[in-house]
Amino acid sequence: MNKNTKIVFGLISVTAILVGIFFLNGMNDVSEKKPEVIVNKEDVVNTPSGSYEAFSIDKISRAKTSDVVLFFNASWCPTCRALNKDIEENLSSIPENVTILKTDYDTETELKKKYEVTYQHTLVQVDESGNLIKKWSGGLKLENLLTQIK
Repeated sequence: MNKNTKIVFGLISVTAILVGIFFLNGMNDVSEKKPEVIVNKEDVVNTPSGSYEAFSIDKISRAKTSDVVLFFNASWCPTCRALNKDIEENLSSIPENVTILKTDYDTETELKKKYEVTYQHTLVQVDESGNLIKKWSGGLKLENLLTQIK
């Protein structure tokens, strides 16, 4: 082997060792941390009071007994992330009679058409048949969302 090949091989070896150490330390940190609540399409977060969960068309029927709000959320939207974070940090503040459905702005095109949603961070309150009760945009806090519900 020439000198340059030995240097490259040495750098690759050192990098592999450092990545391995970093990975193993990260694995130890994960096992010591308390689990976090993360809402995505597979997760449902039920609180002792209301709920914040992924949208599903059948969940709209809950409006028979509670208030249902669709939160048109986009992962790339800074204001959506702010509201999502505040909701997740204040799950116990969701009233018992409120269901917030996290609705993917980028994929739910039919719902956007139905409710005339033209930009992310739009909230839509619906009845049990999916009819629009109220639509509004903005608000970075769960508290703001709750005050808008009719």
